[in-house]
Parts: sequence; C-alpha cells; structure tokens
Amino acid sequence: MLTRLTRPATALTLAAGLFASVPALAQDFDFEAMTPEQRQAFGAQVRAYLMENPEVIMEAVGVLEAKQAEQQAAADDQIVADNADALYRDGYSWVGGNPEGDITIVEFSDYRCGYCRKAFPEVEELVKSDGNIRLIVKEFPILGDASLVSSQFAIATLLEAGPDAYKAMHDALITLEGDPSEPVLRRLAGTLGLDADAIIARMSDEEITRRIQETRSLAARLQINGTPSFVFGGEMLRGYVPLDGMRQLVDELRSKG
Repeated sequence: MLTRLTRPATALTLAAGLFASVPALAQDFDFEAMTPEQRQAFGAQVRAYLMENPEVIMEAVGVLEAKQAEQQAAADDQIVADNADALYRDGYSWVGGNPEGDITIVEFSDYRCGYCRKAFPEVEELVKSDGNIRLIVKEFPILGDASLVSSQFAIATLLEAGPDAYKAMHDALITLEGDPSEPVLRRLAGTLGLDADAIIARMSDEEITRRIQETRSLAARLQINGTPSFVFGGEMLRGYVPLDGMRQLVDELRSKG
C-alpha cells in the first residue's frame, strides 16, 4: 500500500501521523526554522518512534488514501455534471433497459476487453432483474484494430438495421471468440438475419468515425482510460465490479433519493 504514494506524500503522511500520535512533537513545530543539529535530532526522534510504533505508518497512509478518495469523488461528481448532455443525451448511443428507469448506468466498453466480457452477463442480469434501470452503451474501442473494427461493425449495424439489431450484434461481438475478420462478421450478420454487405459497406461512414471520436473525447474529459468504466446514477465507477457490488451501489443511490 505504501508504494502507491509519492515520496513527498509519504513524508507528509508520516508527519501527520506523528503529530496525531505524539502531541509533544506538534507544539511550536517549525521545521524550516530548525538548525541542522535540531533537524538531525528531530529526524532521530521520528525514526525511533516509527521503529517502536510502525503501525502509525499504515494508519497515516489510510487517512491520506481516504482523503484522496473523497477528493477524487468530489472531482468526479463535477466532471459528470459538466458532461451530462454528452453522457445521457448524445442522440446516438444505444439505450436499453427501462427508458424511464430511476437509475441510469452509462457503460464505456471495448469488445476485446476481458473484464468487459466478464461484466457483460452481470450487467445484463442487473438490468433484467431490477427492471428500473436505464442502460446506455458507449462504444469505446481502445485495444487496437480488432476493437475498432468491432465497434465500427456494431455502429454500422445500428445505422443500417436499428437498435434491436444493434443489441443482438453487441451481444454477439462481446462474446465472440477469435478475431472479428470479415468472414466472421459476415457469419454473425447472417446468423442474425442481417444484410452483411450493407453493414460492411456502412463501416467507413464518416458518422461512425465521428461517434467514436466524440466518445473518446468524452472519455478523456471524464479521465477514463480503461474499460469497463461506468457512470452509475451520476457516480464514476472505474473498472470491473461484480454483480453484488453493483446491486449494492444501486441500493445506495436509491436510498439517497
């Protein structure tokens, strides 16, 4: 845990912990005003105290991490509020679940992301079993050419065949084993009763490029650089969370009114 902190942050943390634990050190303390001899003596006292009470280090680190988490949450809340239109009302992202749901979940997903694949059935179960969740999917291909091709094909399906076809294709792509080569994509389209030629021809559409670029820009503003990432009822959630954790978060959001 300690290795997650920078050296300056660690020093400040230890000082805070020592002041809290050793009141005598906190009285009239001015490190800059000390002579070299006084600084050396103080350093020796700090070292001796830490050697005798190493638990202070972890206590102080815990305090700092909790403070940093609070600051990050506050910053995230503001970022989400500033980008509400792009998150919830961009006019092109697929919307599923209950359109009138009291909780909206926005998911930034990459078809080639292992944790996105792991989260997929759990998000599906959450939305299905709850019945009052609105789900928005943001196509966020960040893992190379296969990711980009998959998103282009999914969005082309949406443009060519509508939201129901997109949902079916999304589910097929997120569970696809192997690379999304053209023969594989044609097979998927055929299995779903879709016009593969029309969808493939649509993949180079400038509108698809625009949508992906806008989502990437939105992710950058939200400081999202990995998948899956979620906005849960206005709160940022970076990374995979199991079904029970998502249900708990939904319950907490509802309890807040």
